[in-house]
Amino acid sequence: MMLPRIAIDAMGGDEGVRVMVAGAALAQTRNPQLNFLMVGDEAQVTAAIAAHPGLAACCEVRHAPDVVAGDERPTQALRRARTTSMGLAIDAVKQGDAGAAVSAGNTGALMAMAKLSLRMLPGIDRPALAALLPTLGDHDLVMLDLGANTACDARNLVQFAIMGAAYARIVNGLASPRVRLLNIGSEETKGTDDLRDAAAMLKQAGGALAFTFDGFTEADKLSRGDVDVVVTDGFSGNIALKAMEGAARFVADLLRRSFSSSLRSKFGFLISRPATQLLRDHLDPNNHNGALFVGLNGVVVKSHGGATALGVAHAIEITARLLEENLTTRIAADLADVGTETIQQPVRSGLRGSDQPATEHKS
Repeated sequence: MMLPRIAIDAMGGDEGVRVMVAGAALAQTRNPQLNFLMVGDEAQVTAAIAAHPGLAACCEVRHAPDVVAGDERPTQALRRARTTSMGLAIDAVKQGDAGAAVSAGNTGALMAMAKLSLRMLPGIDRPALAALLPTLGDHDLVMLDLGANTACDARNLVQFAIMGAAYARIVNGLASPRVRLLNIGSEETKGTDDLRDAAAMLKQAGGALAFTFDGFTEADKLSRGDVDVVVTDGFSGNIALKAMEGAARFVADLLRRSFSSSLRSKFGFLISRPATQLLRDHLDPNNHNGALFVGLNGVVVKSHGGATALGVAHAIEITARLLEENLTTRIAADLADVGTETIQQPVRSGLRGSDQPATEHKS
């Protein structure tokens, strides 16, 4: 049984057509049920497909004369949505020609086009950008929002928690994901009013939730593997994500420098190469590629602009799982179980955010 086809913005990303088509071909060899609508310059896309003979039989090409530039303002891109590969890929989802869209292009433009074209799911106020991050546990961490919304109120955070948990149940196969809110401390009195309100709302929902709410967590605990979903506003989430990416690059560069510092170090590298390869694979962003704009009335996945064919294939495989497991239907059902009357601003107890220190000092 063939899955609903996936529309690919073939022109997006740092290397565009070659990598996007190669990633689709790799994903299709792993899952023969996949089929694609390749959107982009017809001549370039057709030539790229020719290098992967097995792809032609499960791939339709739709010509798009324009491309969204990486530095283009979302407002400018919106005006050209009907002629760009990104806009036409999203429109294919809206028209029912594809079940989902994947793009490695401009993130801001992709979000703006997707939100305007597909609209939000009933009961969801804003979309969030959710991604998978590596941990020391048995599976990746789902974290959201990673940049779609710089400011969020308590209601937004509760909605993100519901959507993130539904995502984690699909991609990580978890029956009841452990969900926490990102905060400056784990104590109930820490954090902003919105964070503390969101925590109170989630506790109030209790058994109606399709996940376990475990309170607050701090940024230094994100990679431990003792939480499945971390929820935050897009401003804090994007900073945390960039800090984690920078730390991973720092470790990799430090190891590289250490192993090349002397002849003895080079010999040590040869001995420890299997272990360093495991570390490299675990931290490779291509093995965790594919961020979802969750909350839309449709599935839109953002691939990293610098992703390799392996990374694009990973993003496509996640997209296929979301289609197969009906993510949007799950989110709608979870919202219905909680009920809109439950997700209301609670009466605050204890200290207000203005009565506590903004930072935490540890001895």
